[in-house]
Amino acid sequence: MILQALTEYYERLAEQGIVSMPGWSTAKVSDAIVLDLDGKIIGVLPLKETVTRGTKKVEVSRDCKVPQVVSRSRDIKANFLCDNAKYILGIVEKKKDGKESDKEAEGADEKKISWAFECFEAAKKLHLQILKQVQGDVAQAVRRFFETWNPRKARENSIISQSWDELTAGGNLVFYINGKYAQEDHAVAMAWEKMCAESDGTEEQVGRCLVTGKQTEIARIHTVIKGVRGAQPSGAALVSFNASAFESYGKEQSYNAPVGKYAMFAYTTALNYLLTQSKYVKLLGDTTVVYWSEDANIECKDLFFAASEPTTDNQELLEGVFSNLEKGYAVDVDSVYKNINLNQRFYVLGIAPNATRLSVRFFYVDEFGKILQHLKQHYDRMDVVRPTKDTIHYMGIWRMLQETVNKKSKDKSPQAGMAGRTFSAILSGGRYPESMYFAVLERIRAEQDDSDTHSYKITRGRAGIIKAYLIRNTKSLQEREGLFVALNEACNDVAYVLGREFSVLEDIQQTANPGINATIKDRYFNSACATPAVIFPVLYKLKNSHVRKLSVGNAIYFEKILTSLQAKLPAEGLPLRLTLEQQGKFILGYYHQTQKRYEKKGEE
Repeated sequence: MILQALTEYYERLAEQGIVSMPGWSTAKVSDAIVLDLDGKIIGVLPLKETVTRGTKKVEVSRDCKVPQVVSRSRDIKANFLCDNAKYILGIVEKKKDGKESDKEAEGADEKKISWAFECFEAAKKLHLQILKQVQGDVAQAVRRFFETWNPRKARENSIISQSWDELTAGGNLVFYINGKYAQEDHAVAMAWEKMCAESDGTEEQVGRCLVTGKQTEIARIHTVIKGVRGAQPSGAALVSFNASAFESYGKEQSYNAPVGKYAMFAYTTALNYLLTQSKYVKLLGDTTVVYWSEDANIECKDLFFAASEPTTDNQELLEGVFSNLEKGYAVDVDSVYKNINLNQRFYVLGIAPNATRLSVRFFYVDEFGKILQHLKQHYDRMDVVRPTKDTIHYMGIWRMLQETVNKKSKDKSPQAGMAGRTFSAILSGGRYPESMYFAVLERIRAEQDDSDTHSYKITRGRAGIIKAYLIRNTKSLQEREGLFVALNEACNDVAYVLGREFSVLEDIQQTANPGINATIKDRYFNSACATPAVIFPVLYKLKNSHVRKLSVGNAIYFEKILTSLQAKLPAEGLPLRLTLEQQGKFILGYYHQTQKRYEKKGEE
């Protein structure tokens, strides 16, 4: 299903001219070797571009259309017309102390140089084979270069010696001849495509493709996928087999999962393209998330990006989109997102690294309109009364997951696996993972309010997560509109009422002792939330001493509130322990009551 969806996406992109045709790919190229018509090096053309990343300007290699690159690990396999300096020139980096080549050829350096010579010989054989019968100045220049270039005398070439460090830094090199890149020459391109179309015709390589269903040549090794966070920089395979335990019927390597060469090229090209679109790549813990629509419409990706990670700038726009969606209208708001088909399929893929391979964390497919509906339902469940300074109505998924992370830790990534499961549950409208709820309770138990670092024990986000979990997973809170967004004074749930009462007791202490540094919340909140029958009698005794410091008016005001809350509690006494579900209600009650008293103070 994943490979079929990516193959179809590739075909939509190819129709729009966005991705390369079979036999071609896009690669990062750092420099071009300039040749004359006799194949002699006459210059080095830098191709790096300066881009702004954050507050810094950095140089990055340029994207160029080149012949399809091969997959390799330790084997010597040359690419055609685009490769690193070992294959194109047969050279490696100098030693840092700048010693000459005769002294470098000792120990490990000797092996490295010998390896580079072997790489060059492989590239020479490949280029001479493909260009043997090709006419034209460009083909002739490349042939003459490989026939005459001697990597053992590379240092004697002043042009190469001058650019040695840049050329051997690991970037890809191409050839530039007579004002154009070698791969752009028509005769050379036709020779390459002819070579790609040829098959060795062995019976083992022909089978029925699992993706297209056609009888075709099967890809033995699949192109690696680059850009997945945590994976090897050189890329990792999505489809591969590395041990006999995973093989069947004597089929080795990727013959065990027969995918035709065209389908292999299509799905790897599409996935690599998605991973280069950094704006639309999400990072959730150790999971890299990409997404696309059936018709390859960029507006769908823009809307999904905006809806899953809202900012202060697009809150009003999203409100209009969700409002139109609920009414059954088109999502077009002020001529934005006007070409979106809500009935088309939308794909969301989460992948994570596993050594030199990739594992699929989740793959979700549904109509785009339904995915938006599930996002809106999630935001409704997360909706709680906000502090006055918090102007973001829709809390994005990444910001929500940050509520499960220790703000003081160096690694602020949410738990591996939990983030992906949460994201998948939101998109599908399913149950939230218990690990998300437990992570929030753990952070609340572990942290204390710290105004200096703006770190708080119970935040709007944590209260929202608790509310959403209780509504979706336990059904213990009613999901009717407006209930439990703010203080629900009609709720008689014991845990919720106890949370409210704790907030009132804290308010009494703060009113009686203005400017107090630590409150009962710092010392007693966790134990009151878990074992109320043990802690609340202590809090009542403290309350009596605090009330004596209050004015008569304030004392009467607080006693009325406490009396009304006490009437909601069971006559037989407080519960000895609260379950994790009840602890969530306790925290929610505390949060609602606290926001209510801040709201009243603001009005006064």
